[in-house]
Amino acid sequence: MARFLSIPYMLMNVLAATIATYGLFANSPAVVISAMIVAMLLGPIVGVSLALVDIDVKLLLKSLTSLLAGAMGVMVTAFIIGTIHKDMPITNEIMVRTAPNLLDLMVALAGGAAGAYATISPRLSIAVVGVAIAVALVPPLTASGILFARGEFALASGALLLIFTNMVAIQFASSVVLWLSGFRRMRRTSEQPWLIFAKGNVISIVVLLALAVLFTTSLRRIVARQLYEASTRFTLQEVIKDSVGSHLVAVQFDETVPGKNIVRAVVRGPNPPSPAQVAELEAKIPIPPDRKTVELRIRFVQTMIINKDGPLYWDVEFGTSE
Repeated sequence: MARFLSIPYMLMNVLAATIATYGLFANSPAVVISAMIVAMLLGPIVGVSLALVDIDVKLLLKSLTSLLAGAMGVMVTAFIIGTIHKDMPITNEIMVRTAPNLLDLMVALAGGAAGAYATISPRLSIAVVGVAIAVALVPPLTASGILFARGEFALASGALLLIFTNMVAIQFASSVVLWLSGFRRMRRTSEQPWLIFAKGNVISIVVLLALAVLFTTSLRRIVARQLYEASTRFTLQEVIKDSVGSHLVAVQFDETVPGKNIVRAVVRGPNPPSPAQVAELEAKIPIPPDRKTVELRIRFVQTMIINKDGPLYWDVEFGTSE
């Protein structure tokens, strides 16, 4: 396993980080994924998994050293490029890697199992699975480097949490596959084999359970918020169309005001709604998950169709009225 910590290993990870960083700046998922073809992070993780299954301290230290060196190489590369291109905006591809949830944990567990199985199976291509593992590690590593270069420490911490989650989940899933496949040292002991495995992976198990609880709560909160926003949009669209005679263009949700959920709606039509109509619309908005007070604020855009002879009729959702 010591061979992973070599010049080719570090060079390939640095090149992967370079491609991934510019892919994140370009907001291009295709470029980000293509960068994973040259990344080399699967081997050290599988080495850590095998070391924990076989209780091999020497192998564990070598594998951890290789993994941490490769991860630092990726992050430092992204930090340098992010410092050079501080004028580049923070794209959606960067932001989506700053808020890990339960779905990310499940993906990492499945990827770790696939990587370990491909490693021990002669009929499967480990290169393809290695790309899948790298996708879970290199993009958040590069995202954290970019964010640290911008001084966005809170967002960078979210990316680091995603990295940590993926590493632990991939390692544990790999350990399970290797153990079930018989890659464990035979010992003369009365302890059950599964108990020996559990002792060797106790830290990973505890961390994964803690992350599962944390991310389940977070996922429920996110889903509840998304359902509230979708229900609010649907309610406003139907009520505005029927009672006000206008068209809902866009809805934004603002939680920055203490104690309030501000709903900002852009409405297009011939006549603006009255304060009484706004109050009626506000009363029909669903209660938000945080139970805060809802305040509806409408930005009205008056529209009409004009030709060479002057105004013809008002335009309401592709319809007309004389």
